[in-house]
Amino acid sequence: MWTRVTWMVPGVVCLGVGLAAAQAIGFQGGATINPEQVYVGTHLEVPLGSDDFLIRPSIDGGFGEDLMLATITVEFLYRFDLGGTDWALYQGTGPAVAITRVETKNDVTGGLSYVFGFAHENGFFTEFKGGGSGLADVKVGVGFTFR
Repeated sequence: MWTRVTWMVPGVVCLGVGLAAAQAIGFQGGATINPEQVYVGTHLEVPLGSDDFLIRPSIDGGFGEDLMLATITVEFLYRFDLGGTDWALYQGTGPAVAITRVETKNDVTGGLSYVFGFAHENGFFTEFKGGGSGLADVKVGVGFTFR
């Protein structure tokens, strides 16, 4: 029993180090429509089996129209390389939670977020996001992911 555990622990540690090395962190910002706001946020990218399939949890804070909107999303993305260039097209979807604050009243809603964008291999990206059920209808943003 202890022999197996002794051999398994280094394997699990190596796997964890490999996954941690593959992660990337980034920042984004832009504007939203309905409500009209500006937003800033951060995200983490983790490959799921390949560099083309990613999970990207993120949090954004929006300000404007006398309300604050915090959006927490977990997006599953798939990237398509645009042959012969340093650019890739990506799209995805995932669950989202919106926390809205108007004056002293808070409201929490859940929904589904979708995203479509272009990313350069140096980390720069531009994207369009959408949702419903308390999420901003449309987000247009730019950002950078540090790999």
